[in-house]
Amino acid sequence: MRKTGILLHISSLPSNYGIGSYGKEAYRFVDFLEKCEQSYWQLLPLGPTSYGDSPYQTFSAFANNPYFIDLDQLVEEKLLRKSEIVATFKSPRYVDYKELYEERFIILKKAFLRFNQNNEAYLKFITDNSKWLNDYAMFMAIKARFGGSSWLSWDEELRQREPQVMAKYETLLKEDIEFQRFLQYKSYAQWLTLKKYANSKGIMIIGDMPMYVSYDSSDVWANPTYFDLADNKIPNHIAGVPPDNYSSNGQLWGNPLYNWETLEKNDFEWWVDRVASASVLFDMLRIDHFIGFQNFYSIAYGEKTAKNGEWKKGPGMKLFNVIKKKLGDVNIIAEDLGVITPEVRQLLKETGFPGMKLLQFAFDSREENDYIPHHYTNNVIAYTGTHDNQTTQSWFSSLAEKDLRYCLNYINHSGNQSKVDSLIKATHACIADTTIIPMQDYLHLGDEGRMNIPSTTGNNWRWRLLKSELNYKLQVKIKDVTILYGRGKSKDS
Repeated sequence: MRKTGILLHISSLPSNYGIGSYGKEAYRFVDFLEKCEQSYWQLLPLGPTSYGDSPYQTFSAFANNPYFIDLDQLVEEKLLRKSEIVATFKSPRYVDYKELYEERFIILKKAFLRFNQNNEAYLKFITDNSKWLNDYAMFMAIKARFGGSSWLSWDEELRQREPQVMAKYETLLKEDIEFQRFLQYKSYAQWLTLKKYANSKGIMIIGDMPMYVSYDSSDVWANPTYFDLADNKIPNHIAGVPPDNYSSNGQLWGNPLYNWETLEKNDFEWWVDRVASASVLFDMLRIDHFIGFQNFYSIAYGEKTAKNGEWKKGPGMKLFNVIKKKLGDVNIIAEDLGVITPEVRQLLKETGFPGMKLLQFAFDSREENDYIPHHYTNNVIAYTGTHDNQTTQSWFSSLAEKDLRYCLNYINHSGNQSKVDSLIKATHACIADTTIIPMQDYLHLGDEGRMNIPSTTGNNWRWRLLKSELNYKLQVKIKDVTILYGRGKSKDS
């Protein structure tokens, strides 16, 4: 069945408090999706962001971002007073993460101090999530104690989690640890209520899971044997990708690699837990850098570039066989962009997961490639672009003349309509069962709407939707193109 959806992260929703939340604007967006006959809402990862603000580098693979807790709901619950909410954010268009970091936790702490910690639902949440929550809460409390510094710089006995020292800090930081549990409880509860509402409106949620985790995370601190670390807990090797046409030095991501041998001996328990947790939060799960499960690029820790790495074998189908055995059929999308070897193609075929196709990658006038729509099968998810790409408006302005002519001819563009709309139509027209369009493309935004420029820090993940942009005119436009290509949900579509 042909379906479609929109890519828009929670942080990009409108709100009065500097960043999108699980509040009324999120519910309004769900209503908008329903009226546009959409089937999916795709998000970026929901984890608590660290330095650089990337949702792909978080303090935990399981935790949720406290910034997304809706403050107005806390007011309704009498955990906050409206007068206590600081709202000094100057721009409705861009997130100011520095302001958030300095102000938001002070406000949330007020709510925590009024919260009844004997609340039955809260105690159940702590018990149900104890496998990751206790380590995460302690990790964040210690981190706050040491001014946010990475656990790389902590005292050795804390880095090594020596029982006597752990017990000491558990007592010393009791309130701070409980505060972190509270933040997760509220964030999870608000999100799952929003998800339930979306599902009731026929909207399925596509979540996003980074393959790798951040070194500065509770995952690595609490489970060092699952990662390629030396005895002093410093990585032996880190992740990245080799040099290519876009980067002469390659990309040095810095994430620790997995110790797949140890993970396999434990029947991939950590990965099964991770996918199980995500399956509660989302209806479908996009796994970023899927090719790394077949072949991953290993770079010695301390290298300044990715030039001297080497390819190694991942767990391949063994991991997904265990996940399927333990969890059944999980709805997974494989982000298979990158170096697609015959082995990667075979893994994708064996899993049965849909891969991704980007029309922005399709139009090389020198030769056809896998991204040109007439090579698609039904079992793919087609996008104009993703959060890592230019917006389609900017992409068109940067195309070489030959490639531009090839593209416009292919998508049957006529001069009296928008090139962006023509590419969106070509995406919807293709054979793929599912299409996802970034909201910025429906809005015809240029560079001002770009979410991320890979391998850069400091000005990414900031773009937000304005309240006025989510209007009736846009609703009609999206609904019309959805129905035109048979991707709507009504009987006449």
